[in-house]
Amino acid sequence: MLESNPRVQNTCQRSKANAIQTTILSAQLINFWAIVIVVVISFFFLKVRYHYTQIFGILLCIGGLGVIFGSDQITGANQFGATDEVKGDLFALLGATFYGLSNVFEEFLVSEKPLYEVVGQLAFWGMFINGTQAGIFDRSSFRSATWNSRVGGYLTGYTFILALFYSLAPVLFRMSSAAFFNISLLTGSFWGVAIGVKVFHLSIHWMYPIAFVLIILGQVIYFLRQTMLSEAKKPWLGEDQGKGHAGVGTARRRVERPEVVV
Repeated sequence: MLESNPRVQNTCQRSKANAIQTTILSAQLINFWAIVIVVVISFFFLKVRYHYTQIFGILLCIGGLGVIFGSDQITGANQFGATDEVKGDLFALLGATFYGLSNVFEEFLVSEKPLYEVVGQLAFWGMFINGTQAGIFDRSSFRSATWNSRVGGYLTGYTFILALFYSLAPVLFRMSSAAFFNISLLTGSFWGVAIGVKVFHLSIHWMYPIAFVLIILGQVIYFLRQTMLSEAKKPWLGEDQGKGHAGVGTARRRVERPEVVV
């Protein structure tokens, strides 16, 4: 996938081989499970109905990520050992399941509650949960990590972008759906590659642009049959969306105030 200084690459490979409990390819494939969870839970519990063009768009996006897997296999980017592949796959499967569930649940919450309430509660409880996890599992990593101004800058930038991401994601859940959110995350690999090429002077395999086009095309097809309200109209809020919150990005807001853009 990415090629850089051989010494750095070999060091990273040995570190990953010692640390991970599953193969990189298995972990990536299991990430597909989050999309499956979102679609199934939305269909059965939130009464969302998908058009065949939307299903085709999702499959096309998954096909694009399959091209990434192919390029990774060709370049040997997935040739890392696994200390316990079955255990690692189960952890990855569990993580993907909870991630899919959390996205659907968040879409449900932001459709009925103000954004500040949902985002504030997520941040408040997430602070304690993540802090506890880091204190239990990452203590040795904190002690052995290299701390300097450059690392601090990267962490600060990463934290700022992540905070911005999770502040804007609920608006996307209102305007679209958890399913579209998850398939949109498939483009994350390419933004990582773009930063790697620019910042770390890495090179990419020729199959990556093909995969990117497939994923973008899949997202376009997913939205081909969208009406003015598109997926902002949530089935569980009633025909007039009267059970929902009239906030930014909601269908109720756009029905009550047709002049607004979002």
